[in-house]
Amino acid sequence: MTDSTRQTQQPTTDTEASSYQPPVPTEAVRPESFTKRVVRDTFRRWGARIGIAWVGFVFLLAVFAPVLANSMPLLAKTQDRGIHSPMWDWADAIDITLFVALLLMIGLFAIGKRMSTARKFLILFAGIAGALTLGILFKGTPDDLPRYTEYRNALASGEAEWVVDAPIAFSPRDNRTDRDPDEEYRFLSSDSDHWLGTDRNGRDVLSSLIHASRIALGIGFVAVGISLFIGVIIGGLMGYFSGIVDILGMRLVEIFEAIPALFLLLTFVAFYGGNLYVIMVILGLLGWPGFARFTRAEFLKARAQDYVQAGHALGLPLHSILFRHMLPNSLAPILVTAGFGIAGAILG
Repeated sequence: MTDSTRQTQQPTTDTEASSYQPPVPTEAVRPESFTKRVVRDTFRRWGARIGIAWVGFVFLLAVFAPVLANSMPLLAKTQDRGIHSPMWDWADAIDITLFVALLLMIGLFAIGKRMSTARKFLILFAGIAGALTLGILFKGTPDDLPRYTEYRNALASGEAEWVVDAPIAFSPRDNRTDRDPDEEYRFLSSDSDHWLGTDRNGRDVLSSLIHASRIALGIGFVAVGISLFIGVIIGGLMGYFSGIVDILGMRLVEIFEAIPALFLLLTFVAFYGGNLYVIMVILGLLGWPGFARFTRAEFLKARAQDYVQAGHALGLPLHSILFRHMLPNSLAPILVTAGFGIAGAILG
């Protein structure tokens, strides 16, 4: 802009000078973050929307499984205890943890931009870990199977004034054939009580499907989460430093890849029983080499990029260069591998 142009924009008379207001500087627009750009581009595709919606639906089934399918009533009024919740009496640590996780996710989503994504994940992880610990300490898991007929008999005998049953009034372990051997409950067809019929032990099929969503999500996300955490760290260090670090890391990868996961799981189950949580940990500890290989390859490619060199020139710390700048730009193949890893962990 020339001096003459500036002079023409200034007020020329006293009246114009009194009413003149200088232009208000506009606020600088912050650039869109990489995470927001990836989420926006992902949700443009209908396939991604349907997939995320289905995962969310299964997650809701897992969280509200005791409310949807339970032999214990949601509420009951008896002569000795008054109004109480048998479902809550038999809730375990997993039930509490899933409810807390859902509430935390809703609360963090409502906060929106007022908190960084990393801090949200930290709060979510801490809340889930705390809820699980408190649930184990104060609730635990019942040592014996619930008395599935207790409230049905109480209602029939008049000891219970009323009960509010779940939409599917059968737990997945409610074995009606063993409880009532004189009645035939095996392989019943669909009816008003059993929406998808029963299996060979007289257990409700739909109730088993709803509660199985917990096992599927637990094995998939916990096992792959452990593998992803270990694989990204080791693979990132191998790809960034190269040299002797890369050589030692690849030898470690080859050692773990040589361990047959299926035979190790069978051996553990034969000696120590089928503890589902230990199986998740074993699958997670044996599944990280694939993530490490992909992360290593992406970091080897990214270390020569201009933004990494700029980070070095600015004096950024190592963890910031690795996990704040290089990792987000290397996530695409890692997330694809994680999707297949969840399916593989559930199958295993």
